[in-house]
Amino acid sequence: MTIGLQSLEPADIIDAVVVIRIQRGYRPDMSTQELYEITRGVWVVGPRRDGARYALAVFNGVVREVYAIGEWHPAGSTEYTTRPYEHVHRPGRWEFTGQAAPDDVRQRYVGKSLAGLWTKGAANPITYVNC
Repeated sequence: MTIGLQSLEPADIIDAVVVIRIQRGYRPDMSTQELYEITRGVWVVGPRRDGARYALAVFNGVVREVYAIGEWHPAGSTEYTTRPYEHVHRPGRWEFTGQAAPDDVRQRYVGKSLAGLWTKGAANPITYVNC
């Protein structure tokens, strides 16, 4: 039985976050490292990225994980262990390094719905909130 998004508790975003929709490449059986690497790069982001403290990995409108952003880097300039270099070396794009957010922050968002955050047909995988 699949739980519909309308039955999930909506996330109340109170932190400065970049929401990253990871529609391509996400699998429910991904390792922790694979999920981190698919979330952290490689994105077309502007200067607002520097205002984000956390990155929310979202698939099908549900927050799957939250990462504390340490630093932003040009795409392909930091090491990946689960993605080939040619997939991450993308001029003009960015990636972050960081780690799983503290438990209290993760509990605030993981498993909660962000379905109402986007307008129908929105294609950009990046959304800033409180940045």
